[in-house]
Amino acid sequence: MQETCTVNQTVRYLARKWTLLIILELYKGPGYTRRFSELKNALEGITQKVLAERLRELETEGIVTRHVDASAFPVRSEYTLTESGLGLVEVIRGIKAWALTWKLENAECGGQDCSVCVL
Repeated sequence: MQETCTVNQTVRYLARKWTLLIILELYKGPGYTRRFSELKNALEGITQKVLAERLRELETEGIVTRHVDASAFPVRSEYTLTESGLGLVEVIRGIKAWALTWKLENAECGGQDCSVCVL
């Protein structure tokens, strides 16, 4: 597969560890928004450094937007899924549907909506 192939480039980007799980956690938030600390607490095992890197990447790609509230201490950073990010949630749902139908056994998952799923 050629380096410039759209599928190749997209898969390499989305396959980075934590990327899809961050998107799902944002999807669960009210208004598809979560604070940095909420994401850190929800994603067991992710380091602060990696979470910050992935969020910067997602922001650069237009998948999330960041709002910083510096009026209080500590400063609050909130991240919200964009329309592009919500489109990726549909891709993740498709992967989940495939896994439930064909490949992966996950009795806890069932067919729950990803917005209320406890990963």
